[in-house]
Amino acid sequence: SCQDERVFTRSGLYFLRRQQVLQLYRRILQAIRQVPTETDRQYLKEWAREEFKRNKDATDEDAIRMMITQGNMQLRELERILQLANS
Repeated sequence: SCQDERVFTRSGLYFLRRQQVLQLYRRILQAIRQVPTETDRQYLKEWAREEFKRNKDATDEDAIRMMITQGNMQLRELERILQLANS
């Protein structure tokens, strides 16, 4: 039935988003490992953990998509800064 399809699609979408969020979190932690100073690494790790924890119960699809986009932008910015620091 249509109801079943909607539930499946929603759970499929949930699974996809969850995978995207976990992958983003891992990539952020990977980038943080490149930060040269221990105190900055600790600060950034704590910041990332808190951000993800604070938003873990989000259910609004548009909000989740926006958070993933913002997270990716912040990751790219961190990678860019690290690249400049290492050059």
